[in-house]
Amino acid sequence: MQLHDLKPAAGAHRKARRVGRGTGSGRGKTSGRGQKGQNARSEGFRLGFEGGQMPLAQRIPKLPGFKNPFKKIYSVVNLSKLSRFADGTKVDAAALLEAGLVKPGEEIKVLGAGGLQRKLTVEAHSFSNSAREAIEKRGGSVKVLGEPRKRGPKRSKKLKADSQPKAEESSSPTEA
Repeated sequence: MQLHDLKPAAGAHRKARRVGRGTGSGRGKTSGRGQKGQNARSEGFRLGFEGGQMPLAQRIPKLPGFKNPFKKIYSVVNLSKLSRFADGTKVDAAALLEAGLVKPGEEIKVLGAGGLQRKLTVEAHSFSNSAREAIEKRGGSVKVLGEPRKRGPKRSKKLKADSQPKAEESSSPTEA
């Protein structure tokens, strides 16, 4: 078989219906749109038009605010759930997943609800202050996973003032 032998399946490609090409074609004169009226015109009606009834987009209430597309979604683990691990255990994402405490692929946040009775080494993407204190109080350690938050350079009023050239310095002395 060669490239020139390839052909589409029979009936796969249908020719476009040519309208407005004379009465003998069967689709002449009004081109299948009937007589007069809105649907016979070229514009028709706009998207979302409901025949004069108040459209859905205008009927529903508009609430303030917006949905943040960059919102971090964490799998939350409370301290009370960490008590199931043995003393001195390293609790990381794999251990929490195996225990069924987190969903795969989500970042983990440890919260301070409940008590902790064990000394654990906990690895997660985020910790609440109370959870961090409780783990370290029991002699355990905390490791934050992932990259630290990226922030832009600090901007101050002094930098803005220094960046603009002064008028006195830019002009050259032409006194003679």
